[in-house]
Amino acid sequence: MSLGDANNYLMESNNYTFQNYYYSVVFRKFMSRIISFSSDDSFSDGLENTITKSGYKNRSRFMRDAVLHFADYKQRGELESMDADEFLEGHLIVYYQHGIENKLVDIRHSEDIDVANYNHSCLKQSHTCVDLIQASGKAEGFRKVVKMLQNTVSVDKIVFVSAPMREEGCC
Repeated sequence: MSLGDANNYLMESNNYTFQNYYYSVVFRKFMSRIISFSSDDSFSDGLENTITKSGYKNRSRFMRDAVLHFADYKQRGELESMDADEFLEGHLIVYYQHGIENKLVDIRHSEDIDVANYNHSCLKQSHTCVDLIQASGKAEGFRKVVKMLQNTVSVDKIVFVSAPMREEGCC
């Protein structure tokens, strides 16, 4: 029996238990699972607005990303509260004025974090330099680097963005 014949049989037989089983077995390979939740009207209206403002065109993708981000945040927390030995990968973003380049070179060659990539840009409108440091290491090493930079004159802002940790993926 072909897939088309099986579909016709299922539709004609009105055997809903078998239909549900068949569709769950056959189509699970091709479709994502549907997960739903209830909310009040004001939350739902605000959610649609948030999704649109965030640039998402697909509500499911927005919810997936939001859940993954929130779960990662709740499980690992902010850099300041992570266990010292927690292994991280992520980006340090440093906004500064010229004059601290030597400290940035020291970071690239420090043993506190392992720098994989480094990029410098000049932001013409805000008259600010920004360095993006892709690195890995223990949370304590990242905290040490952030603290050193926070106490440096001419550093305007430091942001650490940790990469989501997954068991498997593309790389």
